[in-house]
Amino acid sequence: MVHTWRCTGLRWGGAEPCLVWEGGRRSPLPRGKAVAFEVVDGGGRTCVGARGHACPVRAGVPGRSSGARCEECARLDRAHSVAADTFADDPRPYHVYLAWFGPGLVKVGITVVERGSARLLEQGAVCFAWLGRGPLMAARRAEEVLRAALKVPDRIPYAEKRLLRSALPERAERTGELAVVHGRALALPGWPESLEPVAFQAVDHFGVFGLDGLPAADGVVSELAAGGVVGGEVLAVAGPDLHLATGRGVVVLDTRLMTGWELTAPTGEGARDAVTVPVRQVAERGGGVQDGLF
Repeated sequence: MVHTWRCTGLRWGGAEPCLVWEGGRRSPLPRGKAVAFEVVDGGGRTCVGARGHACPVRAGVPGRSSGARCEECARLDRAHSVAADTFADDPRPYHVYLAWFGPGLVKVGITVVERGSARLLEQGAVCFAWLGRGPLMAARRAEEVLRAALKVPDRIPYAEKRLLRSALPERAERTGELAVVHGRALALPGWPESLEPVAFQAVDHFGVFGLDGLPAADGVVSELAAGGVVGGEVLAVAGPDLHLATGRGVVVLDTRLMTGWELTAPTGEGARDAVTVPVRQVAERGGGVQDGLF
């Protein structure tokens, strides 16, 4: 009988990334570790449910969905999230942060104070700084002020982040750009009175992610498929992304694509560095992307 597992995603415990599996088992992902799995043939990808509850109909979901939720479960999950602004009376304090992902890529966001920097690790922020602390709606107001006045976005696509990780400037340049935006932000009029400003202090994740000497990616897994294999050696882990050295070059796997599938240990010679799922070629920043490199 083939033993199978279901992945619930990549989690950052402190500064250590781990793949987490149904039942609670964790697989640490240190640099140099061999990662290899096969998608069980004959099955499909099913919805992971919402808010800790299984999907009542085990609906099928597309292979390219990073959320792995059917339409109904996605609606329920978002309805109970901070992003949906459905809990304006949340009494917990929130941080407003600025996150840097590469030259010219700075975003603003909020996270509940009790989570610390976990949100920044999950997003793959190369460095970040707290900007303010206060009630939820004041934090939301600060986000709006920065978007309107400084054109600082609250979202940056992962495709943009991945393109820059192998050619990042030195720490002084990374934190310097962040410091400039931080100073401009605190000088803006309209800063919410109930939001306490936080003095600039950068936190750098370059070493935590293992980005030193990271080679440029040749491709990005676009989806998993029944019977497909992914195998390689961990070069770096940033946010949900694994950068793997494989027999087909450096391939990035967004671990969110693993959820909803039944996975098993691969069989056959060469499976440890094989990639037999659809992979798209990495294009230059701002350029198009060709599908199906392998």
